[in-house]
Amino acid sequence: MNAVRAYFVRNWTREDLMNTGEMTEHAYASLKRVYLTLFFAMWSFTSGSFSHWIWEVGGHSTILSSVASILCLYFISPLRVRTRVLLLMTAAFSIGASVGIFTKYFFEMDQELVCHLLAPPTLGIGIIWFASTFTRERSALYMGSLFHSSLLIFSTFNASNSEYIDSHTAHRMLKVCIVFALFMGYVVVYSQEILYDAHFGEINFVNRTLSIFFHLPGILVHAARLCLGA
Repeated sequence: MNAVRAYFVRNWTREDLMNTGEMTEHAYASLKRVYLTLFFAMWSFTSGSFSHWIWEVGGHSTILSSVASILCLYFISPLRVRTRVLLLMTAAFSIGASVGIFTKYFFEMDQELVCHLLAPPTLGIGIIWFASTFTRERSALYMGSLFHSSLLIFSTFNASNSEYIDSHTAHRMLKVCIVFALFMGYVVVYSQEILYDAHFGEINFVNRTLSIFFHLPGILVHAARLCLGA
């Protein structure tokens, strides 16, 4: 029970969540490393998904590869950073190539839509990492990245569908925008947790990248509790 409570109750407060000031040097450096590693992982994940869409590479081998890569990540020393980053990218590619099998079976979602849902968040992470190399102000980083990535995605959509946009295309674009907005909003909250934890020691950026999805329920529940004033 203590482990479950610790998972859903984080140490940061509402003031930490709403903090839009300048980052400290150590926290800033830690966050940039997490963003860069996350971009590599998201790029690999999306590449795997596109590979399955084009060449149908997903199967038993990619599922086994993803499981083996994740297991190796937990057993290899944190000091072997390059090896762990390569394993993370391998796991992400294999999961990306395999996820289409499950989305097709359980949700009857075609692989093209899966790729369209993954591409904008990957682009968003790349933009937020690039923006983090220029500013330490949280508000400028978060709002600027969201604005520029949304503008780029909208422009790309209009350019690729300039002749005719039917209801099906518009509905698909709406799904993409909703997934993108929710993901980027979660990335902002997760970034605030990383900046908070950076005050108390070193940040293992590979583990933080790997746990961004594993910690999602706990972080969202804690953030909702703080915002509701509980």
